[in-house]
Amino acid sequence: MVIFDEDRVRRYLSYEMLIPALEQALIRFSAGLVAQPVRSILGIPEHHGRFGLMPCTDGDMMGVKLVTVFEDNTSLPTHQAVIQLFSAMTGEPLAVLDGRLITEMRTAAVTAIAARLFTQARPLTVAILGSGVQARSHLAALRHVRELREIRVWSRTPENARAFASKTGAIPLPMEDAVRGADMVIGVANVSEPLIHGRHLSETAFVAAIAAVGASRRELDDEAMQASIIVESSEAARLESGDIMATGVPIYAELGEILAGKIALPSEGRRVVYKGLGIAVEDLAAARVVYEAAGGQAN
Repeated sequence: MVIFDEDRVRRYLSYEMLIPALEQALIRFSAGLVAQPVRSILGIPEHHGRFGLMPCTDGDMMGVKLVTVFEDNTSLPTHQAVIQLFSAMTGEPLAVLDGRLITEMRTAAVTAIAARLFTQARPLTVAILGSGVQARSHLAALRHVRELREIRVWSRTPENARAFASKTGAIPLPMEDAVRGADMVIGVANVSEPLIHGRHLSETAFVAAIAAVGASRRELDDEAMQASIIVESSEAARLESGDIMATGVPIYAELGEILAGKIALPSEGRRVVYKGLGIAVEDLAAARVVYEAAGGQAN
């Protein structure tokens, strides 16, 4: 069994390899070819933390991600993880991989897949709500699928927005100004109450809502949810998305169903909301990319 620390994961993981691998994993998932329960969550209330268990089997490989979310962390990342890979044929442990970067990149890569499906192939304006790790990774992933004409950023901490802007060429703006007229709105700010409001959104905007996972948490108001709702897993969304559970808005399709051509793209002229929660098959696919690119070796 080999071990990949974050530096070694970074050596073998790229969006060029990750995006197509995730597309195929999402197709297999929606076709029923992947065994994956909805994640289990253990709360650590005394430290404002959560501990998640995400197992999955896909073809000849199976794995489990052990992920922690400690939102009060300042000197450490809020999200940390370990992914264990096994042979699905023999049960043999194959590798242990640091999961922090994998989680970061696969989350952004799935948003990029959705953006390519639900936006026009022309230079676009993107509004990024948040200025942390996921803001940076989303911008990097989106640049692999669309030309970005203008990048806007909002953060509840203005100096963080300015720092993000200085590194990326984004324009720091008040939230309403950032969102109005944007072709894409990417919600990656840590929130529990609606931050994205329908009255600010274009009728044809693509919205990627990534920031709120959990039955009691929301990031979109009721008006913003009047849209074609796209998810990775319908089962997970009905249990883990407070936005969907609170509004009762129907799910239009899973990403894998649209990628496979089983369900047509939503009608043009209607807003699309991709509600991203993250599912285990994405972590397994990303870990497989690393493991196979390295030839099963950590060095």
